[in-house]
Amino acid sequence: MNGFLIAFAVSFGVIFVAELGDKSQLMALTFATRFNAVPVLIGITIATSVTHLVSVAVGYGLGATLPTGWISLVAALAFGVFGAWTLRGDSLSDDEERKAARAGKSAVIAVTVAFFLAELGDKTMLATITLATQYGWFGVWLGSTLGMVAADAMAIVIGRKLGQKLPERVIAIGASVMFFVFGGWLFVEAVPQVWGDDAWARVAAEVGHRGAGWAALLLGLAAVGVGAWARRRAHRARGERRLEIARTPGSPAWWARTLFVLAAALGFVAPLLVALDVLEPISVLSRPGVAVVGAGLLLLGFAVVAVSLLQLGTVWRRSAAEAGAAAAGDPDAARRPVLATGGLHRRVRNPALTGLIVGCAGMLFMAPTLLGVLAGVLILVAVQIQARRVYEPGLGTALGDEYAAYRARTGRFLPRLRGGAAARDDSKVG
Repeated sequence: MNGFLIAFAVSFGVIFVAELGDKSQLMALTFATRFNAVPVLIGITIATSVTHLVSVAVGYGLGATLPTGWISLVAALAFGVFGAWTLRGDSLSDDEERKAARAGKSAVIAVTVAFFLAELGDKTMLATITLATQYGWFGVWLGSTLGMVAADAMAIVIGRKLGQKLPERVIAIGASVMFFVFGGWLFVEAVPQVWGDDAWARVAAEVGHRGAGWAALLLGLAAVGVGAWARRRAHRARGERRLEIARTPGSPAWWARTLFVLAAALGFVAPLLVALDVLEPISVLSRPGVAVVGAGLLLLGFAVVAVSLLQLGTVWRRSAAEAGAAAAGDPDAARRPVLATGGLHRRVRNPALTGLIVGCAGMLFMAPTLLGVLAGVLILVAVQIQARRVYEPGLGTALGDEYAAYRARTGRFLPRLRGGAAARDDSKVG
């Protein structure tokens, strides 16, 4: 009995601590934003029980013969599918609403499969194998299983709390991003297991900075294309609504536009010159890891731009009918600006400009050059002018107290972290 208790206590503690901050705990939080907590916890328990039973068996003499690298590749693909599925979203018909109680089964299956694939070859599995070589198998299996379930249950509680406080679409986008991150994480871990420890070094040597330059250029063009599509879609919904601002040469709006165009030109020329081996990147930043981080920032930033613009379009479309109804008594109703205060605009006044800064920083990290740094500086200046001297004064003039109240509770580029004093100081700018 003492041997069982020791095995149980040691295994529970080791696995619980190992799970804190691990991708499995983050997975549990992500699933908890999509499914009910009970099916998620059941799926985790099933997957963990089976995985750790396999681990105990391996530790007792089967040897580490499982093709964990290929399993991780399959898991990476599965998480990509989960991410696309979550981003697409679901809508239920009346008949499907009546059958919603059956959804628990599919949730259990999805969670079980995802966790089973993710945990095969993970550090918790390897830790369980090691423990099984030193302690009794049953105590190790039960302790490690309950330790992991307890850690992931904590994440589920956090996920449910987030689900009660955040808008549904924001949760869906966040969960989708996390699924893609998990898939990329598993893929990065799987490649050395399948093709050798130096696989990524060989890829980096083969691709070099020229490949990173082409990747930055192509990803940047794709991101700008998506942003332009979202902007056109939003502006079609805007109709006749315009801010009353000067756009003549020398005006703030003219300077902001000019700097944006110049920054865009330099921002795309820089990775092109790197790709053509005309311009050498900054050596201290020319690393595969930095390029991967840059790609993530680029995609994240322009995703924020697109979502922000689409949310603006939704607000403008919803206000069109109201403006039409009010036009009989107010001929300017259809041209008066409206204020977006939901979604990404709930805490930040200019989320599209924030996303633009992040995306441009990501492109710079992918192909770091002094020319790119200059483009980044121009973007920062243009964004400041656009926000402080164009958008905010124009909206303040058009909307008066409504915009003043909104401005007092939001941040310009990031959520406000300070209270009244910051709001008073901020109101003096622009």
